[in-house]
Amino acid sequence: MAPKLPVYMDNQATTAVDPRVVDAMLPYFTEKFGNAASRNHEFGWKAEEAVENARSQIARLIHCTPREIVFTSGATESDNLAIKGVAEAYRGKGNHIVTQATEHKAVLDTCKRLEKSGCEVTCLPVGRDGLIDLEDLRRAITPKTILISIMHANNEIGVIQPIEEIGKIAKEKGVIFHVDAAQSVGKIPVDVEKFGIDLLAISAHKIYGPKGVGVLYVRRKNPRVELAAMIDGGGHERGLRSGTLNVPGIVGLAKACELCEKEMPQESERLGVLRDKLKEAIMSRLDDTFINGSMVHRLPNNLNVSFAGVEGDALLMGINDVAVSSGSACTSATLEPSYVLQALGVPDERAHSSIRFGLGRFNTEEEVDYVAGRVVETVKRLRELSPLYEAAKPQSSR
Repeated sequence: MAPKLPVYMDNQATTAVDPRVVDAMLPYFTEKFGNAASRNHEFGWKAEEAVENARSQIARLIHCTPREIVFTSGATESDNLAIKGVAEAYRGKGNHIVTQATEHKAVLDTCKRLEKSGCEVTCLPVGRDGLIDLEDLRRAITPKTILISIMHANNEIGVIQPIEEIGKIAKEKGVIFHVDAAQSVGKIPVDVEKFGIDLLAISAHKIYGPKGVGVLYVRRKNPRVELAAMIDGGGHERGLRSGTLNVPGIVGLAKACELCEKEMPQESERLGVLRDKLKEAIMSRLDDTFINGSMVHRLPNNLNVSFAGVEGDALLMGINDVAVSSGSACTSATLEPSYVLQALGVPDERAHSSIRFGLGRFNTEEEVDYVAGRVVETVKRLRELSPLYEAAKPQSSR
């Protein structure tokens, strides 16, 4: 049976809100519309109760206590609060931050801003597989290092960093460890205690929740992490993030986390099978295709492929009934090749020919078959139109 068009396979950029999440949110737009900070009537009490229940649900997914959950507008704000908050709160101890070349721009741009105000930043390289070298990390740490910020899973290539080992190094050196987990939470197990994580960012819209709401986990003991607030005005969220709470969004995020907690093992296995089917269906029918990043240490729903002899934008236009991406949603407005792929050592021409496929909860086997067929058909057609690709092919293959 032919799938309904267009087919959506850009779930690293955002996910559709699960109907069960919508159902949980709806009452908080109408009959339960109170402000969670209104402590003198029932409308406020119900809103506050919903927020505290949400804290507990989210805490269960990442294995922390409810009081360690701070609500934000999303992972970008959480990353900013974590990094800038540590830089200001610990400037008496040091001014050095360690991160990596393939981090999300929410981390890299925040670190660049801090460099202008006197911080020192070490940006670790990655190998062709997208992984950092743990010995590089050890060598980068100095007596002035106050923060290590390494994302759990990359948003473009899906590569999973050895977070537990990094956490051990951070603890051994007495350095705070921040993790952008926007892509990993809800898809693979995340345990802040086991992994030694002190600060962790989550975004609801990556796990079938609403846009505009997220979380920063802030460790309260062993060690107790101090943060300087970035937004003042009312002292909400233990003074770390002032502003009226987005109660419907928070309820939606909690419901999304509940669903992930229950369904993640089966969902991850199913998506891994679909991803591998897509990979095989494309690569078995096309020469000169390359996987970017490790296939071993990778999210089960991510596939990033370069197609030699084809411009990524031309391929996207050729499969305009399929929603995929040629890079991060946050950088897709630029014509520059992906900085993530460049960090892996991928040549510019191959980086320009790369497509990210992000499978999700609502994708089907029929959609995988359709997308693979459309990609193969379009790549072959574009290559036939490319004199440079034809000229570069060996005589025996013509």
